[in-house]
Amino acid sequence: MEQVVMSRQMRALEWNSEYLGVSRLQLMENAGKGVAREIALKFKPKDNEVMILAGLGGKGGDGCVAARHLACMEFKVSVVLVGRPEDIETQETKWNWETAQLMRSTVTTSSAQDSSSLPEIHSSIVIDALLGIGVRGRVRPPILQAIDRINASRGFKVSIDLPTGIDPDTGEVQGSAVKSNLTITLHRAKPGLARAREYVGELTVIDIGIPPEAEIFSGPGDALLTQKPRPRESKKGDFGSLLVIGGSETYSGAPALVALAALRTGVDLTFIAAPEKTAHVISSMSPSLITLKLSGEHLNTRNLREIAPALGRATSVVIGPGLGLHEESAKTVDKILILAEKAKMPILIDADALKAFARFKRRLKTPAVLTPHAGEYRTLTGENPPDDLNTRIDHVMRSAQELGAVILLKARALKGSVDIISDGRRVKLNSTGNPGMTVGGTGDTLSGIVGALLAQRADPFEAASTGAFLNGAAGDFAASEKGYHLIPSDLIDWIPKVMDDPMSHLKVRRP
Repeated sequence: MEQVVMSRQMRALEWNSEYLGVSRLQLMENAGKGVAREIALKFKPKDNEVMILAGLGGKGGDGCVAARHLACMEFKVSVVLVGRPEDIETQETKWNWETAQLMRSTVTTSSAQDSSSLPEIHSSIVIDALLGIGVRGRVRPPILQAIDRINASRGFKVSIDLPTGIDPDTGEVQGSAVKSNLTITLHRAKPGLARAREYVGELTVIDIGIPPEAEIFSGPGDALLTQKPRPRESKKGDFGSLLVIGGSETYSGAPALVALAALRTGVDLTFIAAPEKTAHVISSMSPSLITLKLSGEHLNTRNLREIAPALGRATSVVIGPGLGLHEESAKTVDKILILAEKAKMPILIDADALKAFARFKRRLKTPAVLTPHAGEYRTLTGENPPDDLNTRIDHVMRSAQELGAVILLKARALKGSVDIISDGRRVKLNSTGNPGMTVGGTGDTLSGIVGALLAQRADPFEAASTGAFLNGAAGDFAASEKGYHLIPSDLIDWIPKVMDDPMSHLKVRRP
C-alpha cells in the first residue's frame, strides 16, 4: 500500500468502504473519536478548554464528533459552525452538528454566518475543523477570517486531516492557511503535508476503520474516479472516439460488442475497421455502428493506409476482437502498434492481437492495457498463471513491468474468482461477475468499457480497474434478471445503470 494518499483516491476509498459495509457516518465517528483521543493524550481536561471551529463539510462533522467525545472526557467544549446550518453539505455532518446542539449541558454551540460574528478565541486548545480534502481554490470569507482568528490565538492549534488552506495534494497555500501545532491526519498522510511542513506542526496519522479491502478491490469509488463530468455545453467529440480494429470471416460479433459497450460507457463515436464483407455484416447489426470497410478477407498491411484517417481521429484504439490468426494480420498488428506508439495513442490489446503481440512482444511505448484470460496469458508470458493468488499477483506485476503496460488478467478458467489488474507498481483485484459470464463475448464488453474510458483520457490502470468492476457488476445485474443464461448484449444494457449509480451493485452483490 502507498504511504500517502491523494485526495481523489481518499474519496474513492470512502465510497469503497461504504460499499463494503462501513458507512461514511462510521468513518466520521472513528475520525472524531481518534482526534479526541490524541488530544486527551496531551492535555488534562480540568486545565483546558477546547474551541472547535467547524466547517460545513465532512471535516466539520469530524469536529462535531470530536466535541462529543471530548465532552465525555470532561473537557469544557464549544463548537462554532462557520457558515449557515442550512448549508451543511452532508447528512453525516448535519446529524453530528444536531447532536452537538442537543448536548446543552456539556457543549456550547453557536454559528458564525459571516466574518463579523466570529468569536474571539480564548481557549487553550483550538481545533481547526473547517475545510478538508475536497476544497480547491482560494479560501473565501468567512473561512478566511476564521483562519486569521485561529492563527492569532495563543491556544494550542490542532488541525483535523490537514490545516485549512493547504492543498492536500500539492501543499500550496490557498491564500491563507492555519499554522498548526499538531495535524491529525486520517487514514494516511496526504502528499501536500510534506510540502507545507511549516503549517503542519507535529504530524500524527490515525486509523479511521477503512477496510484494507477498500484499497485492494475495485469498487464504486474506482468507478467515480474515472467519471468525466458532462456539462450542458458539451459537444460531440468532448468524450472521445474509439477505433476498434478486428473482425474476420468467422467473427463479426466481437468488434460490434466492443463498440456498443463503448457507446454505452459514454464515448461519443466508435469506428470499426473490419474486412469489407465482415464490415457489411456489422453495419447491419445496429444503426449506431460506423464501419470502415477494409480491402481483403483479413487484416493486412495494405489496410494501414485505409485505417490511418480513423487512427488520426481516434483518442484510443482497441485491437484484436475477432481478428483471426492469419500470419499477415499478425504482422499488421505490429505495424499498428508502432503507429500508436508514435502518436502516444492509448491502446487496448485483446484476443487475437494478444496472440500476435506474443510473437514480437516488447516494452510498449504508449499507454496500453492488455486483457488476457489464462490461456492468452500463458501465450503472452510463456507461463501459466500460478494457482496461489499472492504468487499470481506477483507474476502479473512482473509481467506488467516488463511490458510497460497494464495487464488485466481475467478470472475465467482460473482458480479463484478475482480479476487481477496491475501496471507493475500498483495492483487492484476485482470480484464482481458471476459464472454466467463464461459465455463468449463478455470479454468484448469489457474491452469496450475500458477502451471508452481510455478514449476519455482516463489513467490506464484506473480505466482497467473500473472496467473490470463495471463489466462484472453489469453481469451481476443481468444474472439477477435472467439467471446464468446470459448473452453478452445483456451486459451492455446494464452498463449505464452501474455507471450512474455504482453503489447500486450492493443490491445484487454476491457474498
